Amino acid sequence: MVFPVQIRGDVPGDASPEIDFALRTRGAEVDWIFSDGLEDALARSPAMDTRVRGLPVGLFLGGEVRRVGDPLYGQLRRMGALTNSEIAVIPVAVRAGTDAADGGSVVELVVTILNVRDGRVVWFGVVAGRPGELADFGTLASAVEEFAETLLWYVQ
Repeated sequence: MVFPVQIRGDVPGDASPEIDFALRTRGAEVDWIFSDGLEDALARSPAMDTRVRGLPVGLFLGGEVRRVGDPLYGQLRRMGALTNSEIAVIPVAVRAGTDAADGGSVVELVVTILNVRDGRVVWFGVVAGRPGELADFGTLASAVEEFAETLLWYVQ
């Protein structure tokens, strides 16, 4: 399951469609379920107490997280059961950052990958794109590309 960006910082534009495109084109051998598929599944099960957007992911911005508890765990567990998925890719936040080399602005993507069966954090990372103007969509796209390369490093 690939969720949309949960916390949109001061970076213009929506990174979610760009993330979906990058993963879809680079990881064709993976059976991805993107946010539109997750929302469709929820529409078919209106009594399901979960959501795709606005998940309580702020805990990832405050310190190291090894395992999540409720309410996030319960929502992911139910969504995983609904879609028969074991793994959730959650772009926690898109935010402005500073390039360490030259001090220029970069877009940072804060992402976690969770095992929805036990709430364990499989991977957490902050990846940054190339320096540039935050209003330039290419700067955002470079952060998404860096994330896709980090996650799917084995794809040429």
